[in-house]
Amino acid sequence: MAYSLKEQLNKKPRLAPGHRLCAGCGAGVAINNVLRALDEGDRAVVSNATSCLEVSTFIYPNTAYEDSYIHSAFENAAAMTGGVETAYRALKKRGKIDENFKFICFGGDGGTYDIGLQSLSGAMERGHDMVYVCYDNEAYMNTGIQRSSSTPRFANTTTSPVGTESYGKKQDKKDLTAIIAAHNIPYVAQTTMYNDMRDLYNKAHTAIYTEGPCFLNVLAPCPRGWRYDASELAEICKLAVDTCVWPMYEIVEGEWHLTYEPRKKLPVEQFLAKQGRFKHMFQPGNEWMIEDAQKYVDEKWEKLLAKCE
Repeated sequence: MAYSLKEQLNKKPRLAPGHRLCAGCGAGVAINNVLRALDEGDRAVVSNATSCLEVSTFIYPNTAYEDSYIHSAFENAAAMTGGVETAYRALKKRGKIDENFKFICFGGDGGTYDIGLQSLSGAMERGHDMVYVCYDNEAYMNTGIQRSSSTPRFANTTTSPVGTESYGKKQDKKDLTAIIAAHNIPYVAQTTMYNDMRDLYNKAHTAIYTEGPCFLNVLAPCPRGWRYDASELAEICKLAVDTCVWPMYEIVEGEWHLTYEPRKKLPVEQFLAKQGRFKHMFQPGNEWMIEDAQKYVDEKWEKLLAKCE
């Protein structure tokens, strides 16, 4: 895709400053750059499941969005977006609307991996012309850092606490990107805020301007839940990619493609060591946890490489 990154960065933001998201929050950076991928002149209807993002960017009567915005419940964001998209198509067919609208739905991992999965699956299967974007911060951050099915194994949360009888979450992270890919939709991608945002921008633009249902899974670190300093957001994202904890790839009409492969795959402990939620893994006697985490990442990476060949 040929474009000037400087021109994209100089676009008027569709997510206005002054919202209440925390400093160092990955969600705000992710959503701002997804909306930046909209072409000039196109309008959007943004819908948002209940989440950190929702309570921080839209508190009536104030909104941080330059486009139309709808707040839905946790469980029905995708269904609601599909309904609005269907109404738009009907009105446009009757000649009552001339403008071009795109339909973008945002949800955290709680509202996407868990509570809203049924709604999301239905919207993808029905074929609505919409993009669902999951900003994945790997826990229910808005309500107190409870574990979700997106929370990785060993992570310390308020409902999978570390203690004498527990080493954190016992289950591995759900592979939602692969689950959505199994719906055989036109475009599915996994990305994060890496380097100059080109990967995120390219995938967001492709998803928005591909006809039919599309899905983006964006790793969006949370300084409160992951326990890192706000200034380290970019470094955390880079380590997630370079350790292959969070590979960047896309699935176009069923074909799997890597969009980035590290020149040197870093050990997973470099990613874990930056976060307080994994602090216990580095205590004497817990070396097996790091070994298990590395084995899991290696196995997932090899399976992904095989799919992308």
